[in-house]
Amino acid sequence: MSDFSLHPRLAADTHPLTDLTLCQVRLMDDARFLWLILVPRRPGIREVYELDERDQARLWQEATGVGKAVQTAFEGDKLNLATLGNQVPQLHLHVILRRQDDAAWPAPVWGVGQAQPYAPERLDELRERLLAVVEAAFEAD
Repeated sequence: MSDFSLHPRLAADTHPLTDLTLCQVRLMDDARFLWLILVPRRPGIREVYELDERDQARLWQEATGVGKAVQTAFEGDKLNLATLGNQVPQLHLHVILRRQDDAAWPAPVWGVGQAQPYAPERLDELRERLLAVVEAAFEAD
């Protein structure tokens, strides 16, 4: 794991939240959506199938654990989990809490309007709440 580095685009577009066993968890800097990014801390990985079976299972456990915790705590209508990688080749998984009144509903969030960065005070408050929710979901790990 020492050779792991975060793609510059992910670093620029997100805020760090925490590290789980496999993934770095980051918050997308777009206040229109509660949108987390999970990045497996494995160097050179572009696709899920490039992870060994253990890491593949762990990625899914972390994604669904984070998703369930966020959906429960923030009361969303739908949870979107996706890997695309068309603009950022480094493997990363999107965990997006959707609401029927969000800016893109019912379409995907990609390519809809302009991102609205978080105000610093809102960002600090949200990161603190998200951290507590995610850490509580993985206490036994």
